[in-house]
Amino acid sequence: MKKGNKYGTHRVIEPIGVLPQTAWKIDNDVENIYDNEILCNVLTLNIDSASFTQIENQANGDVEEIKKIILETIEKRGKQHNPVTGSGGMFIGIVEKIGDSLKGKIDLKEGDKIASLVSLSLTPLKIEEIIEVKKDKDQVNVKGKAILFESGIYAKLPDDLPESVSLAALDVAGAAPQVAKLVKPGDNVLIIGAGGKSGMLCSYEAKKRAGVNGKVIGITHSDGSTKRARDLGFCDEVLQIDATDPIAMLEGVEKVTDGKLCDVTINCVNIENTEMGSILLTKDDGIVYFFSMATSFTKAALGAEGVGKDVNMLIGNGYTKGHAKFTLNLLYESEKLKDIFLKLYS
Repeated sequence: MKKGNKYGTHRVIEPIGVLPQTAWKIDNDVENIYDNEILCNVLTLNIDSASFTQIENQANGDVEEIKKIILETIEKRGKQHNPVTGSGGMFIGIVEKIGDSLKGKIDLKEGDKIASLVSLSLTPLKIEEIIEVKKDKDQVNVKGKAILFESGIYAKLPDDLPESVSLAALDVAGAAPQVAKLVKPGDNVLIIGAGGKSGMLCSYEAKKRAGVNGKVIGITHSDGSTKRARDLGFCDEVLQIDATDPIAMLEGVEKVTDGKLCDVTINCVNIENTEMGSILLTKDDGIVYFFSMATSFTKAALGAEGVGKDVNMLIGNGYTKGHAKFTLNLLYESEKLKDIFLKLYS
C-alpha cells in the first residue's frame, strides 16, 4: 500500500497544496486505498440541512432531480461538497478494509458499522446508485464506498437505536455539547430553529444548564416546528417568527425578556439571512453561536458593526471532544427527545 498523509492531502487533485475540505476536487478512487485509510461500504448519506434544503429547492422537490444533482456533484468533485452552501453531511457505512499502518492501532475491525463524524465535504466518495431519497429526513440510501483518513473521526452505532435515528443525532453532534460549555445558570438563552434537529437537542441542554432562574426562548417558523417545540416543553417561551425578520424577532424577544435580551443565542436554522436577528437579540458582551451552515461571516461581522453591537460571535464547530457520546446520551436522558427522534427519523 502507498503511504498517505494523515490529513488526506494525498487525495487532493485541485488545487494542489490545500486540505481535502478546501479542495475543489479530490481523488475518489476506492479500489486502491492508502496505508492509513479506512474503506467503508456506504449505506446512507445524511446531507446537512442547509445543503439538502438548497438541493431540494434547486430540484423543485423532484426526487429524480435531487438524485441527479447529488450524483453530478460527486462526479465533478469526488465528494459530496455542495458548491452553493459549501457544506456536506456524513455517512453510515460498514468497514470493508483497514490500511496496513492503522491495523491494531484503532478500535475498529472489518465488519463494524459506523457513522462518520467528519464532513462529506472532505470525504472521498463514489456512489454507484442512489436507492432512495428521504426528503423528510435529509437522507439518501445509497450503494457506494467512502474513504476515512487517519485523522477522521467516527462513532460505532448503538445497537438499541435505529440507524437513521443515530445518524440524525450524530449529524448535529457538535451543537449541544457547545451549549453545555456556553450556558450558565440564570442565563436567558435564545434558540433560533428550536423545532429542528439540532434546535431540539440544544433547547434541552440549554434548559438543563440555565436552570430554574434562567429562561430558554425558542424561535420557530412553521406550524409543525412550533407545535413540536411547545409540546417538548424545553423552552419557556416559543415564538413563531420569521428568523430573517430581525425587527420582528427583536420585538418578540424584548417582550418576553422585559427588554433584557439574551445572554446566549444559538442559531440552528438552515436558511440564509438570519445573522442580524441573532445579533440584535443578544446583549452587549453576550455570545452568539452560529451552528448554522448557512451563516455568512461577512454579514455577521459587518452587520454587528453596523448596529453597534459588541457581541462575541462563535463559528459552530462540528467537533468537540466526546461529542458523539454526549449527544447520543441526551436521547437516553430524555424520553421526550428519544420519542420525537424515533418519530421523525426512524
